[in-house]
Amino acid sequence: MSSYARAGRFMLRNMKHRVYPWLMIKGQDVLILLKLLGEHDRWTVRSVGDSLGIDPAGVHRALKRLEQAGLLDAGDHRVNRSNAEEFLIHGLKYLFPARQEGLSRGVPTAWAAPPLSDELVQVDEPPPVWPDARGELRGVALRPLHEKAVQVARRDPSLAEQLALLDAIRLGDGRVRSLAAKRLRERLHPVGTAREH
Repeated sequence: MSSYARAGRFMLRNMKHRVYPWLMIKGQDVLILLKLLGEHDRWTVRSVGDSLGIDPAGVHRALKRLEQAGLLDAGDHRVNRSNAEEFLIHGLKYLFPARQEGLSRGVPTAWAAPPLSDELVQVDEPPPVWPDARGELRGVALRPLHEKAVQVARRDPSLAEQLALLDAIRLGDGRVRSLAAKRLRERLHPVGTAREH
């Protein structure tokens, strides 16, 4: 038996416990992770899919990727908040670099949206927006993490704030990133919840 065949048999036997080097987190996975971080009740694949407008098969695949990445224990319906914090604050901007496009009508995001819009002085430059024909603000288009981000943000203000904070981390300068990271940590570890290590 060749070494390739032996390696293939080894991989097949150990697939259940293997973390795949080709694992790729998608924007949909981040949206689902944020939703689960805000869930206080027991969730189901269907309830998460219905609230985000994502089909159950897509949610199931996302949960598997999040579990393989060490961000979720799907069996216990529990997000590893410490790992999620590290990923969202330090890794997301490299996996999903901010892609700005031309001027567009859209929905404000990053420092132009709550909660940062209440804390930072607005400058004369066009603000970052998610392109949307029904948007009320004209600014520099920023591609959202997922195509459903705008619809989800309209239905869930808390999730909209978290997405805006992630965009501030992806796009902002050091001061903006630092403030966004601080506000995101406050949401990931609300007062009264224990921090996981």
